[in-house]
Order: sequence, then structure tokens, then C-alpha cells
Amino acid sequence: VQLQASGGGLVQAGGSLRLSCAASGSIFSINTMNWYRQAPGKERESVARITYGGSTTYVDSVKGRFTISRDNAENTVYLQMNSLKPEDTAVYYCNADIQDCRLRSSKYYWGQGTLVTVSS
Repeated sequence: VQLQASGGGLVQAGGSLRLSCAASGSIFSINTMNWYRQAPGKERESVARITYGGSTTYVDSVKGRFTISRDNAENTVYLQMNSLKPEDTAVYYCNADIQDCRLRSSKYYWGQGTLVTVSS
């Protein structure tokens, strides 16, 4: 099982980006899917979370600007980021609780990270 994130880049403040993260491999099911970020010199923080049923939670700093969604048929999670600010600059990582067909229990997997840079 692996997660492949994409969609990062350089954008001006006020702009938008859409991140994608696709899971592949011997997947039986995917439970919660998450986006985290890590800014230079800071600890990794949870940005948004979505359950299999579509319930979402967000860190306060992105509420009203970011939207997490998922396509269960495609095993993909998205993060639509609008009204971006320089303080959103970070490496964004996807994370998912995945039940591998070959294992007895699910575990969390991480994507490789995609860099988002917001210029002022």
C-alpha cells in the first residue's frame, strides 16, 4: 500500500491550490483520511480530517478556507485550499488509515509530501 500526493506548487497570497492523494495497492478499505503539514522549523500539525462517511474536521487556522473531500471509489483524498496566506507555506502530507487485504488490522500510511509555497 502506498499514498501518492500531488498538486503542490508556488502561488501568490489569496490564490488557490488543490492537493490530491491517491492510495494504491492491496487495499481492502480506507477509514479516516487526513492532511497534515509541516512548516520550516515547526512541528507537523493536523490540517483536516475526513471519515469514510464524509464527516470533516479542520484546524482553526484553515476553517472557511480549506475543504477536504474524498472519492471512495478512487481511494483518493483532496484538499482544496483557497485564500492562501504566506503562513500556509509548508510541506503537506496525506495520511490514511488503511486496511491492507493481507493484514489482520488497519494501520496508518503516509504519503511523500508535497510542497506548498505562498508568496506575499
